[in-house]
Amino acid sequence: MTTPRRLPDPYGGPSSGANLADILERVLDKGIVIAGDIRINLLDIELLTIKLRLIVASVDKAKEMGIDWWEDDPALSTRARRQELTRENAELRARLERLEATRGEDQLEDARHGDGRRSDRRRSERKES
Repeated sequence: MTTPRRLPDPYGGPSSGANLADILERVLDKGIVIAGDIRINLLDIELLTIKLRLIVASVDKAKEMGIDWWEDDPALSTRARRQELTRENAELRARLERLEATRGEDQLEDARHGDGRRSDRRRSERKES
């Protein structure tokens, strides 16, 4: 009676984990770029072009290459989100101050003329402009 022989493992057997780890370490350390374009044409008319660029690297390597877009993306960075909220808050405060100043001018105008008709006319003029 013969025992069936085991077929060779196409992925390198039990030591493949170490090889995969080495490959991953090298890719993250050095970085790798994968680029490609997809074009869809119909009767020589370009309908769609998709340009794909994929960079796989460690964060340190990406920063070394000058790639740090995630630091300024509010969806990915709390610091960027805080900066966006601070800017938005400053814009809203400035807008509120302008509105309050305008309202103050209208109230002074009403006090001078003794009625609200003139300030209503000024408000409608502002809305039109």
